[in-house]
Amino acid sequence: MTERVEAVLFDFGGVFTESPFEAARGVGRDLGIDPALMMDTVFGPYDEDTDHPWHRLERGEIPLVEAHEAILALGRSRGFEADLFRVLAVLARSGGPRREMIERARALRGAGLRTAIVTNNALEFRQTWRVLLPLDELFDAVVDSCEVGFRKPDPRIFQHTLTLLGGIAPSRALFLDDYEGNLRAARALGMQGVLVNLDPSSALAALDELLASRGTGTQQTAGGSERGSERGGERGA
Repeated sequence: MTERVEAVLFDFGGVFTESPFEAARGVGRDLGIDPALMMDTVFGPYDEDTDHPWHRLERGEIPLVEAHEAILALGRSRGFEADLFRVLAVLARSGGPRREMIERARALRGAGLRTAIVTNNALEFRQTWRVLLPLDELFDAVVDSCEVGFRKPDPRIFQHTLTLLGGIAPSRALFLDDYEGNLRAARALGMQGVLVNLDPSSALAALDELLASRGTGTQQTAGGSERGSERGGERGA
């Protein structure tokens, strides 16, 4: 028998905002550098958890300035300038949060599902990204890699989040992310994943289809009129 969905987990960057990966690829194109090489230099092999400086930054092990210098040095060893701050500046100009994704998170929580953000992020960005969303309204838990000390695709970040949501089984959870490697890690635990592309409408349609097939109708989640139950929930980080 198909298990009913009880929780929906969301990535932040690339789901509620434009993709940081696309920002890096765009800088590469502007400089005449292979976009995939620029992305790999700035963000490392993102479907792995390594000692790349960006990964260390996201785990809270080094400050942003140190990560920036290390990524510059890595780029220069490959024959080009990989300026992390330039990538971040492009991302900052890409516009505000996606209203359709905010409304969907609100509706899901209003329909009685538990919701969470699971983000790989840097401590220095904490105050910047958190003010973009009404976190207390939309989510029962907010899990930030730099605060917990592990990052996607490490399965511990998903396990930690599901524990904060009340010990929900992975088989009863869905996860939305803009990077396939993170979705593979979630699926390996038993969760179902939805890939969010540059146009999030296809991901939202896939989410509705999954919820409907798992016993949570799209009419219920799209309405978002009242929450199914009272739940204080613990805000996790």
